[in-house]
Amino acid sequence: MPDFLAAIGLVLVVEGLIYCGFPQLAKRLAGEILAMPESMLRVAGLVALAIGVGIVWLVRG
Repeated sequence: MPDFLAAIGLVLVVEGLIYCGFPQLAKRLAGEILAMPESMLRVAGLVALAIGVGIVWLVRG
């Protein structure tokens, strides 16, 4: 459980850096995401999930 909470904290740190450091980029990316078809978002989410699992597996495994 502590690892899971640390991972959630790191996600919040990265998101906070983007919103705080690059607000215009965050707005532009949000607009582009709204224009993307759902199928492309699903594929991007699946790729991100696979990369994340791979990183965790390499680091923790």
